[in-house]
Amino acid sequence: MPRIDIITLFPRMLDGFLTGSILGKGIDAGHLAVAVHDLRAWTTDKHRTTDDRPFGGGAGMVLKPEPVFAAIEQLQTPGCRRIYLTPDGVPLSPPLAQTLSRQRHLILLSGHYEGIDQRIRDHLIDQEISIGDYVLTNGTLAAAVVIDALSRFIPGVLGEEKSLTHESFTGKLLDFPQYTRPAEFRGMPVPEVLLSGDHGKIEKWRHARQVEKTRQVRPDLLKQTT
Repeated sequence: MPRIDIITLFPRMLDGFLTGSILGKGIDAGHLAVAVHDLRAWTTDKHRTTDDRPFGGGAGMVLKPEPVFAAIEQLQTPGCRRIYLTPDGVPLSPPLAQTLSRQRHLILLSGHYEGIDQRIRDHLIDQEISIGDYVLTNGTLAAAVVIDALSRFIPGVLGEEKSLTHESFTGKLLDFPQYTRPAEFRGMPVPEVLLSGDHGKIEKWRHARQVEKTRQVRPDLLKQTT
């Protein structure tokens, strides 16, 4: 069973995320284990200080090395992968999420303020991951995104394994349109092909819609498939 430890200054942010929906069911069923740790637990002063001003000047504060080193050194196990969530990391992708899902133990460090002391990155971190070209107030949400993305590749987490193969980005194409009952709503009918029962025609129609939407919204993905 994969184990994931999250180190953050805002553990309460993950309460609902880890107990609801598909991920919560996967944890309850024992398909993965997730533990959230408050970085302040590894501070040694009465003010529970985790940050300080950067050497050389500049705006904002930087996470100090002492509590982070203490936290990771206590939590790490042989062969674990230690990950720092940061906007200047490698982009999260389905292949990367799938690779992470095969790890037995992950430690996710959620950054805050203007970043973390470089010595943490140089000596403790195995991989740096970004969830997109934007900046969040802290990396806790980024850690949640990484966990959600990788958990879908862990056997048993998804109710229907087939659904994973049809998701957007898994096959480098965006998703096709989905319809459900009623067959007509306010004069808007479901495409006839979906009511035909001809699975071959349905698959062709869905693929054509995927290509069409990908060309309109993410043409860069089409270039990757050619």
